[in-house]
Amino acid sequence: MTTSTAPYADLTGPTLARRIMTAPTAGPLAALVLACAFFSLTTDQFLSGGNFSLVIQQVMVVGTLAIGQTLIILTAGIDLSCGAVMAFGSIMIAKLAAEGTVPPLAAIALGLTVCAGFGLVNGLLVKLIPLPPFIVTLGMLNVAFALTHIYSKEQTVSDLPSRLTFLGSTFPLGRTDVTYGSLVALTLFALFAYLLSSTSWGRHVYALGNSSEAARLNGIRIGRLTIGLYALAGLVYGVAALLLISRTGVGDPQAGQTDNLDSITAVVLGGTSLFGGRGSVLGSLIGALIVGVFRNGLQLMGVASIYQTLITGVLVILAVTVDQISRKRTR
Repeated sequence: MTTSTAPYADLTGPTLARRIMTAPTAGPLAALVLACAFFSLTTDQFLSGGNFSLVIQQVMVVGTLAIGQTLIILTAGIDLSCGAVMAFGSIMIAKLAAEGTVPPLAAIALGLTVCAGFGLVNGLLVKLIPLPPFIVTLGMLNVAFALTHIYSKEQTVSDLPSRLTFLGSTFPLGRTDVTYGSLVALTLFALFAYLLSSTSWGRHVYALGNSSEAARLNGIRIGRLTIGLYALAGLVYGVAALLLISRTGVGDPQAGQTDNLDSITAVVLGGTSLFGGRGSVLGSLIGALIVGVFRNGLQLMGVASIYQTLITGVLVILAVTVDQISRKRTR
């Protein structure tokens, strides 16, 4: 006589609902849903398609920066230079194209290459010397900031070719107009979500963040991987520079001064651990949307911008506190 063990397996094994509830993005997603529900009840304009499109447009630049920031934070590093690198890339692309030095597409390619070069230098300094990521990227922030103002001569670059601002154009989606730039940003999120979750490269990234020594002993070339990640993050910042140009229509030397902190905020709110090895770019997208929804909703309610900053700071502290508590419980 045989006895089926299936019921016992169902009781002891992780169910689909349990896996969903314990996923790192479950908390941020719940917070996003609650925020949307709150602002839909307190403001009449929040639920409109045009407003949601506006929120996505407002977060697409910081959200794209958050993709590169996620790659770095997953390795237990941090990148304070992302906003400044993006600003320099945007000024370089805009100035080269506006002055007719090179064709617009070549200007974009050069801008992306230079941004990737900033990331490459960061990676080399972090891995080969080695220096702490905080110090390296803090120094690079100042370098990129200074170069932006030197190269631009403190002047905003306008009268850009249409090829540079094309991503700011819209197309109809139902009754809502959506920018091509928003579509590019969402495509990047989907691409990196796949790479991190479904490829051996992604598994190596998480292994490096969990324990660099264990990753090395398992045959992962951690030096090459680390340098490549910083360079790839720089390339993503270059894409963010192009999105910034398409959104504003100019090359602004004052842009991106707080976007480094905003990108870190999005990553942390999205459930990525500052200690490395845990998180996802989809979580960072949710984190960017949380910030965007709060700022948009509070603005619709007539709340002063300084209180929006205050609430964002409280959310970051809460997110890091939850991460710290969860780490202690899993030890």
